[in-house]
Amino acid sequence: MSEESRPPFPPFTRESAIEKVRAAEDGWNTRDPEKVALAYSVDSRWRNRAEFVNGRDEIVAFLTRKWRRELDYRLIKELWAFDGNRIAVRFAYECHDDSGNWYRSYGNENWEFDENGLMTHRYACINDLPIKESERRYHWPLGRRPDDHPGLSDLGL
Repeated sequence: MSEESRPPFPPFTRESAIEKVRAAEDGWNTRDPEKVALAYSVDSRWRNRAEFVNGRDEIVAFLTRKWRRELDYRLIKELWAFDGNRIAVRFAYECHDDSGNWYRSYGNENWEFDENGLMTHRYACINDLPIKESERRYHWPLGRRPDDHPGLSDLGL
């Protein structure tokens, strides 16, 4: 095993896939591009909407841009399916822009991991829905979603 690793490792069980999904959610909710990038292989390849991102340096740049414009970002991910070294998730996040316009963004991601548990491929399809501030459903303090906060299915999303 390499010095760089991110358990749990493939092949995934239902429990380890759920653990991997929650770890990814927790990481993204830090909004720390450098920390988040460490969960990806150095040569990780992404498709995020219509943008193609290759390697950790581009991941850090992408996430830095993202969280400069997506303010008060809060994310929930949920396991959809898994097999071997692959996991599929659905997610929704809420954020606002610098003019105070709120959005809920819905999406699906397909992930592939190496033997060290680092994500080598991430394919994301995302749709944005303008919402009123009063329609927000994610009200925890910035950072990790509390364990007792409802997930996507519980919220009817």
